[in-house]
Amino acid sequence: MTSSFDKVRQLLKQLPGLGHRSAERIALHLLVERPEKLRPLQDALIAAAGRVSRCVTCGNIAEGGPCQVCADPRRDRASVCVVEQVPDLMAVERSGAHRGTYHVLHGRLSPINGVGPGELNLASFEARLRAEPIDEVVLALGNDVEAEATCQFIRETVRLARPNAKVSRIGFGLPSGSGLTFADPATLRSAMEGRRDAGG
Repeated sequence: MTSSFDKVRQLLKQLPGLGHRSAERIALHLLVERPEKLRPLQDALIAAAGRVSRCVTCGNIAEGGPCQVCADPRRDRASVCVVEQVPDLMAVERSGAHRGTYHVLHGRLSPINGVGPGELNLASFEARLRAEPIDEVVLALGNDVEAEATCQFIRETVRLARPNAKVSRIGFGLPSGSGLTFADPATLRSAMEGRRDAGG
């Protein structure tokens, strides 16, 4: 292998979900087998890098303003579904189980990894609770200890900022330790429809 090829492979390997073999296959495909696909991909990445950012309201991906969900007047502004990452939002959207808006945390509380409330997209969530007519918060996080701790923190935030809002938690149909990204649409619909009071 050449040093240039190896550098591309190593950089691809750093992307989420790509191991050594996947990175090698992609590098070979773009550089040797189908090089005509490289330039359009390169151009699209450069263009997106200058345009795509986080939605200032919810943290979803957007281009120069609110995301498509926040900008959609048909959405139920009273119901907010809180998710850990953008792929989780996309998974819930594919399921068609939520017609409100979202809030993306961009992580979860993990003291052992140095992730506290200040590292998450929580300040803007609290601001939304105080400014928007929210009466339901759906906690659509995974089913493990860190996700549960994050849900507890959000529950307290809602209680202080909007005490009359209903807080519910999905979980039915999601295996312990799993996230939303890899759940199929039917499982997610079942989890959303079977959500329970978050308690606390």
